Amino acid sequence: MTSSASFVRIVEVGARDGLQNEKTLLPTATKIELIDRLSATGLKTIEATSFVSPKWIPQLADAAEVFAGIHQAPGVSYPVLVPNLEGYARARAAGAGEVAVFTAASEAFNRRNINASIDESIERFAPVVAQARADGVAVRSYVSTVLGCPYQGEVPVRDVVRVARRLHELGCYEVSLGDTIGIGTPAKARAMLHAVAQEVPMTALAVHFHNTYGQALANILACLEEGVRVVDSAVSGTGGCPYAKGATGNVASEDVVYMLQGMGVPTGIDLDRLVAVGAWLAGQLHKPTSSRVTQARINMA
Repeated sequence: MTSSASFVRIVEVGARDGLQNEKTLLPTATKIELIDRLSATGLKTIEATSFVSPKWIPQLADAAEVFAGIHQAPGVSYPVLVPNLEGYARARAAGAGEVAVFTAASEAFNRRNINASIDESIERFAPVVAQARADGVAVRSYVSTVLGCPYQGEVPVRDVVRVARRLHELGCYEVSLGDTIGIGTPAKARAMLHAVAQEVPMTALAVHFHNTYGQALANILACLEEGVRVVDSAVSGTGGCPYAKGATGNVASEDVVYMLQGMGVPTGIDLDRLVAVGAWLAGQLHKPTSSRVTQARINMA
């Protein structure tokens, strides 16, 4: 990429994917404040919450209250995760205008995560996509374990391609490719993305890296050079994966934006405001921020 590179859209997932694996349960008002603070940074996509069963993710049991309480800024989308038609109905009743569905490229991970095969998981949410399209609701999708699985190890690239292609064919406008346990390296990330892009348009792809082995920024850069222009990240590097032992948080949004700004790549995001949100959130979670940029700014203050 060069300084004249095109706009990169950051999909902020901290309020959902980030918080769902944090041990500190935040009050509803704090979650609402987090999203409202994020809305003031210039982000264009902020994943707000998840309408899954509270038994699965207790942190997000207040999804309807959170979504009803946020101030939706003009020009910002607030997708929510839904597992099935029941979750979709709850999301729509709460006013959601965009939803996301999820599966994995690993059969073993799907079995451990949602007690279903890949094909069964897609069959479960295919009606969601169909109903959403009928309602004029945009659907985003996630494919996890694209570079490795905690249960089966290697995940064949052909499986990633197959799942991503099927989600795109169903009608998902964007497919986010996730390295759930953060074991990917730049060459593998680039090769995986290149393979998927032979079957799904690059404009319909996003990347989602966890930073377990410290490779997330390098992997993102490799994928940007391959042509992707949508990156998922979480403010303060929150998160992990409740079904992948040892997986650390998402790559920090502050670190991604800092890298992109240093490359001259526009994001529309105010880094100073984003750093302030990350520092505030770390305080609410009673833990140090995982963002190296925020750590540096705090130490320099």
